[in-house]
Amino acid sequence: MSSNQGIPPLASGGVLVVSASIVIDAPRDTVWRNLMDWGSYHECRNQRLTDASKVPLPVSEQTPRVGSHMLIHPVHIPPSLDPPKLLPASSAFVVITALDSDNYRCAWETVNFPTWLLHSVRWQALVEVLEDGRKKTRYETIEVFNGLLAYVIKLLVAGGLRKGFVAMAEGLKKRSEERHTA
Repeated sequence: MSSNQGIPPLASGGVLVVSASIVIDAPRDTVWRNLMDWGSYHECRNQRLTDASKVPLPVSEQTPRVGSHMLIHPVHIPPSLDPPKLLPASSAFVVITALDSDNYRCAWETVNFPTWLLHSVRWQALVEVLEDGRKKTRYETIEVFNGLLAYVIKLLVAGGLRKGFVAMAEGLKKRSEERHTA
C-alpha cells in the first residue's frame, strides 16, 4: 500500500495504528518551523537524510524533500535518552512521500522491507484551531503498520511506540510554546 494518494492511510486498514494529538499555544508557522528543524533532532535522536544505501548526505544536502531517504537511529522505545535495556536499539529507514509547507503536513513510509513483511506510513499535520477565543495549533500524527512484522511490533513494542509519539508531541509543544513566548 503506498501513500502516493496524498492522504493519510485509514487506521482501520492497519495491523497496528499509533497516533498522538496535542494542542499547542503557538502559530502554525512557528510549530512547522520547529517540526521541520531537523538539525535540532540530534537532541533526542539521530535523524539524517541519506542516499538509498543509507550513506548520510553532506550537511549541505540535509534539506528534506519528497523522495529523500531518511535514517532514524536510534529509535528509543519507550522514549528515553538512555541506552536500551531489553531490546537493542532499533532504527527506521524511510522515504519522504509528502512535504507540503502550504498545508503544514509531511509523510514518510518504510522502504527497507518487502511490503508483505513490514510497511508503515507516518503522517504529521498541523491544523489551526480556535480555543479559548485564540488561534492555536493542533499537531496530529499517525502511523499505520502492516505486514507480518507488524504483528510482532504490536506484541512487543506498541505501548512504547505510543509513549514515543506522545513524547514527540509534548516536546514539539514545549519547544514551540517557548519560542513563541520568547
